[in-house]
Amino acid sequence: MEKPLVALVGRPNVGKSTFFNKVVGKKISIVENFPGVTRDRLYADAEWCGNAFTLVDTGGLELKSTDQMWKHIQEQAEVAIDTANVIILFTDAKTGLNSSDEDVAMKLRKSGKPVVLAVNKLDNYSPDKLFEFYSLGLGEPFGISAEHGNGIADLLDEVCSYFDASSYEEESDTIKLAVVGKPNAGKSSLCNKLLGFNRTIVSDIAGTTRDAIDTEFLYKDQNYTIIDTAGIRKKKAVEEDLEYYSVLRALGAIRRADVCIIMIDCSVGITEQDVKICGYVHEQGKPSVIVMNKWDLIEKDTNTINKFNVELNEALKFMDYIESIYVSAKTGLRTDKILDLANKVLQNSKRKVSTGQLNDLILDCVRANEPPSVNGKRLKIMYSTQIGVSPPSFALFVNDSSLMHFSYKRYLENCLRRAYDFSGTPIKLLTRESEDE
Repeated sequence: MEKPLVALVGRPNVGKSTFFNKVVGKKISIVENFPGVTRDRLYADAEWCGNAFTLVDTGGLELKSTDQMWKHIQEQAEVAIDTANVIILFTDAKTGLNSSDEDVAMKLRKSGKPVVLAVNKLDNYSPDKLFEFYSLGLGEPFGISAEHGNGIADLLDEVCSYFDASSYEEESDTIKLAVVGKPNAGKSSLCNKLLGFNRTIVSDIAGTTRDAIDTEFLYKDQNYTIIDTAGIRKKKAVEEDLEYYSVLRALGAIRRADVCIIMIDCSVGITEQDVKICGYVHEQGKPSVIVMNKWDLIEKDTNTINKFNVELNEALKFMDYIESIYVSAKTGLRTDKILDLANKVLQNSKRKVSTGQLNDLILDCVRANEPPSVNGKRLKIMYSTQIGVSPPSFALFVNDSSLMHFSYKRYLENCLRRAYDFSGTPIKLLTRESEDE
């Protein structure tokens, strides 16, 4: 089951980013940074009272001109509606209700999505300051101060109350493939080529994001849904909204996918934006196949593919589990192998290791390379067990979690990967302090 997506929407200067930073900075949230990933502070995984979710800051409704007012209000609201499971609409108690708040609220009411109304900058709580916000028709407004942290707990309790009803999709035997990448990487061409294998297309339906189209098809008696997404653009100084919108839409597709097909244009090479897109997929814990497209345009010698592999592995050090394939979506070169490779990484992401085998393996790894001591104290791993799949997740019960150094955790992960085939999927190692210690 995927984590719910909670989107923060509202006009500029109502405190969305302050709220985002407060939640992240007070360790209410759990944020992981991966080496080599250039990340904008756009979203972060968070946890509140045992409820895990992804918090998204959509940016202010900055209006470029008076004539563009409704266009931008509508665009921002629709992106939030398309991608979010729960939406927090931020307003400002100091400036009061205005027409922009009313326009967005009207759009959100029609969406049918759960909406929680936050009235921010209410440093000194007064019910009188909340009365006018009832007119938005979004239920009870929550008076908060994002700067001081007042009222945030009640707000998050309300947000989390909607998760069970709205956030999880029913299990299906259909494998969802999200095709993501920069513009002009060949995503649509690949989708068309993959659909060519199918003799009975079931249906074409609009995806949950506006620029992602879902197409169902059948291949080797297995149902698939392929999600063709808009390209994820690099942020432009003049039109930063493009980055917000494209990332939110692609993130929505990535979150609901079982496997991500990451398209990279060989003729251009591996760019910083390609690395960022891979980082989005990695952070969501999704198995993936990296498709190096336009291989037909590359002048080759006997060492060409090795050079590309070295460059790919260097750029994606944080994804040392990658499965890659060199294809031409235009000519069809090796595209017939992509679905089988996608199935392989999906099965690897669901792989289970018995508790007995896991503990034997961890014990052997520790004997071969004991963890270093810190201030005379050494990490002890008493017990290990697998706690989840997709991605494979393992809990290590230890004497002191602070003694688990990143490098030693990576060593243990490498031991797991040598013993079991987890290629194409991230794995998670979580430390928990043993009550017996």
